[in-house]
This record gives sequence, structure tokens and C-alpha cells, in this order.
Amino acid sequence: MFNFSFDKRFIYIIIGVLAVFTISQYASVEGKLLSLVLTIPGVLVAIVFHEFAHAFVADKLGDDTARREGRLTLNPLKHLDPIGSLLLLVAGFGWGKPVHVNPRNYSRKMSVEKAQAIVSIAGPIMNFLLAIVFTIITCITLKATNSNIVFWGNNMFLMASSQTAEIIIKILIFAVATNVGLGLFNLLPLPPLDGSKVIMPFLPYKAKEFFVRNEMIFYVLFIVLYITGLAGTIISPALGFVNDNLIKLGLTIFGLS
Repeated sequence: MFNFSFDKRFIYIIIGVLAVFTISQYASVEGKLLSLVLTIPGVLVAIVFHEFAHAFVADKLGDDTARREGRLTLNPLKHLDPIGSLLLLVAGFGWGKPVHVNPRNYSRKMSVEKAQAIVSIAGPIMNFLLAIVFTIITCITLKATNSNIVFWGNNMFLMASSQTAEIIIKILIFAVATNVGLGLFNLLPLPPLDGSKVIMPFLPYKAKEFFVRNEMIFYVLFIVLYITGLAGTIISPALGFVNDNLIKLGLTIFGLS
């Protein structure tokens, strides 16, 4: 029905301009720029491990495309997409360089669609696992530094014993939120996000055909969601719920609540 033929780089330029504009706004708000800087380690880990998980699982399922392209590595330079990384910093959602796969190389122990779904969901699952790991490290650090986190309504407050402890704990908290955000965002069932491939085995044939033949529509839809702020509106409630409850669970387990 629809078929867009313009270059995807045009979309990246638009998103890039929006990301840079958003970053410039951070500089005008006290404390925002520092928070942005403290988010960088979490962004690096989230994207690199997300894309590595795709490559690793595809390789295990018989497709060595990612291995041949050097993606079976934790080297950030192999995985970071400039625009996707900027968005993850300023908006809480983004992406890395897509891991190329060749479905014809998958072993025939399962259907190609199921194999592709497993490869796709590996990235978000990795992010959720990292969020759990960073929550544990956060709680251990809180105990070790005699610091704590207190929730008041929907707000989370850090009570750090020193400035050094505050910086370290904030980096860890941002790492938890970044991984939760990247995992949830990529589960949205919109091409080219991972969620679109995860749901593919469950869709009727005509719906699959529409998704494949009209992928560019969803790129445009993504831009609309980002420009209007609807992407944040969709993701933020789930992100806040998962992130806050994960931290609260960690605090309870470690006797900090």
C-alpha cells in the first residue's frame, strides 16, 4: 500500500539535529549537563552489550555473519551508532549499529522466523540482565559507603555519605535506568526495532507482508513519535515503573529500605 524510497540517512540527519538541540537545552539547566556526563558509562555498556548479544546468539544459531564483520566483540567502536547513542543519552531510548544476519545460515532446528525472534530478543534481555546486575552493584555500593536511596512519592532521592560516593552511585543508577530504557524501547513492535521481529512468528501472513514491504513507514512513524514527544510518553511510565521497583527490590533485599 505504502512505499517510501527516500534515503534513511535523511531520517538520521533529522534525528541528529533534534538530539543536538536537546543537548543544547541541557546546558541551560543547572545540574542537567553533569547528569548527562554521568550517563555516558551506562550508555556505552547498554549499547555495546545489547549489540554483542545479538551477534553472539546469531553465531550460536549458525550464522557467522556477525563474526566475519567483527561484531563478536565488546569493543565500543564496533557497536556505537552516533545518532542512536546521542538519543539514548538525552531521551532514554536509542540504538546501536545494527548487527547484520543472514537467516539462510541459521541451523534448521527451528524455523527461520523463530531463530530471528530469538536473536532479536537477545538484545533487550541482555539489557534487563545488566539492569539487575547494576542494581546489585548499586546496593552493594550504598552499603559500603553508608549511603542510601529514599523514595518519596514518585521521586527518588540519593543520600550519599560523600561527593565521591554520590558520583559513583549516580553513575550506577543511570546505568540501571539506561538499560531498562533501551530494553523496553527495543521491544516496541515497530520495524526496525527488535520487537517487530519478536512478534513476527505470531502474526498472520498479511500482517508480516505489510511489515516487510513497508518498513520505511515505521521509520517515519518513529520520527513523528520522537518529535511530538509521544515516544517518551509511551516509554516513560513503563521505564519508571520497572526502574523504581527494581531499585526498591534491591534495597529491600540488601536491608536498605
